[in-house]
Amino acid sequence: MRRYETIVILDSDLSEEGRAPVFERVTSLFPQYDGFLIGIDEWGTRKLAYEIKKKPRGFYALIDFCGHGALVGEMERYFRIDDRILKYMTVLTEENADVDRIKEEIAEKERTAAAAEAEAAKAAEASAAESAPEEETEKAAETLKNEASGDDAEIKAEPQAETSEEE
Repeated sequence: MRRYETIVILDSDLSEEGRAPVFERVTSLFPQYDGFLIGIDEWGTRKLAYEIKKKPRGFYALIDFCGHGALVGEMERYFRIDDRILKYMTVLTEENADVDRIKEEIAEKERTAAAAEAEAAKAAEASAAESAPEEETEKAAETLKNEASGDDAEIKAEPQAETSEEE
């Protein structure tokens, strides 16, 4: 089985709901042609180097997959027929791809991402727990300062009151 990457440029005027059927149709081809979809990476809307079908912008997506020539042929046939597709290009990236190894790599990436997400959540909880006592300490120190400055004001006010009584 070979590994391919296909870059597709869709019409940028399409909404998310308009793009979804295109990707659903492409993903439905993989079981029919004994292929394996590694992933679809949506790059978003970008300015084109030159206008295509009078459009200055396009929505880019990268489809990474393993399959045979029949799958590539059917995908490209669909891209030629569909008016929502401005351009496409398929590139062979690996001649003899090991699908089991690729599946293991995907699973490892998911585990790594889940572990990183868990660590980030723990760090957020820890920083929230640490900042709460610091905030309480700062509030207590501020209250003490206010009380101390309030006592000084009373002390300073008393001598002034005594001097005014002497006169």
